[in-house]
Amino acid sequence: MDKYTLTVGLEIHAELKTRTKMFCASLNDPLEKRPNVNVCPVCMGHPGTLPVANKEAVKKVLFVGKALGGDLAEYSQFDRKNYFYPDIPKGYQISQYKYPLVSGGMLNGVNITRVHLEEDTGKLIHDDDPTSSHVDYNRAGIPLMEIVTEPCIRSAKEASEFAGELQLLLRYLDVSDADMEKGLMRVEANISISKDGELGTKVEVKNLNSFRSVERAIEYEVKRQSELLDKGEKIIHETRGWDENKNKTFSQREKEMAHDYRYFPEPDLPPLKISELDFGEMILPELPWEKRERFKKDYGLDDEKILDIFIQEKGIADFLERVAEILKEAPMVKLAVNYITSDLLGLMKDKEYSFREIKITPENFAKLIEIVSGGSINSRVAKDVLALMLNNGGDPETIVKEKGLMQTSDEGVLLEIAKEIVDANPDAVADYKVGKENALKFLLGQGMAKTKGSANPKVLESIFKKLLN
Repeated sequence: MDKYTLTVGLEIHAELKTRTKMFCASLNDPLEKRPNVNVCPVCMGHPGTLPVANKEAVKKVLFVGKALGGDLAEYSQFDRKNYFYPDIPKGYQISQYKYPLVSGGMLNGVNITRVHLEEDTGKLIHDDDPTSSHVDYNRAGIPLMEIVTEPCIRSAKEASEFAGELQLLLRYLDVSDADMEKGLMRVEANISISKDGELGTKVEVKNLNSFRSVERAIEYEVKRQSELLDKGEKIIHETRGWDENKNKTFSQREKEMAHDYRYFPEPDLPPLKISELDFGEMILPELPWEKRERFKKDYGLDDEKILDIFIQEKGIADFLERVAEILKEAPMVKLAVNYITSDLLGLMKDKEYSFREIKITPENFAKLIEIVSGGSINSRVAKDVLALMLNNGGDPETIVKEKGLMQTSDEGVLLEIAKEIVDANPDAVADYKVGKENALKFLLGQGMAKTKGSANPKVLESIFKKLLN
């Protein structure tokens, strides 16, 4: 690939979270399983019906544009994009062409060309009968935002990271759930390679429903196109699909040009004059990159993987912030971060819990950290208490007392326990005396088991060493 330059531009569609569809009063419910329930004469394109633009959808696109640092249009209009597929009931799609709602902007170092608003298509469903397919129009007419980047991306990884940061932004702004597995966010990649630094012949790849697919599809196309050019063959300007099972792209059709769609202004919708529409105040929340820098500074989160856990999931970030407010001291907060990212998330994964389902409050979690930090219980007991709190909630101090889990450092009590263990394990004692350090770990483990984890391990280890030396 060294002799070729890769150029990638992305087109990303995201379904917006609104109560109703883009141009009618039918419900916008992407989770509806029953086919053709959320439909009406308007979104089905019946003669004589008139569309009315969804103001909330327009506001959400402008909100995204503001977060991206783009230019928000004062004048915008909808256009008809004419093409004929079974999943488009009107025989055309209402979209935007010459006057998008947002122009320019940047995200993750990638320049944005435009952000515009259109309506989604229906969904084709193919069954085992190769001679027929079904169409579900529930999705037809749902507000669909399209973000188009400049052709400035130079690697598959950069493309994937941009898509990931965009998904995060849409969730922070609460404009879209952007779940790729559910089709709420779809990525298309325009890929070309060339020798002279100029743009090569563009190939569009569709059906990219994960960040991993974005990377792999681009890497595959680079290899495929390079091999064609090496043999002196030409790249065809076409649309290709991505086969997840075969890890390869396949030809779908020759790529349409803008004039093929015969765009013209939508005659049934008036142009939008943004200043005349009352959207209220659009105040941006803390954005992902802002939170990333703040968490680094406030909580000392230098490990990118650990930091990403909190940035990706708002519930986890909110939980840590409340815990940090209570604990205040940096060492305690650092200990809390360790328990959240290792023990708590590990237990949640085993139980398949989300942060909305756990019964641990930030206040009780902070109290557990205080107990551990104060030496009243050790880390092993803390994990057991955490498991009980995860399932049942409750105050950790009460749980520790009721279960008899308070850590003991009483040398008199621990000496008697250590003597019993030494007497019961002469082989381990002999091994230790000939220099086998693992024997001490074994005896210490027996002591912790005997005390159900309540012994102070440092005190117990010191007692064993005195007895054995």
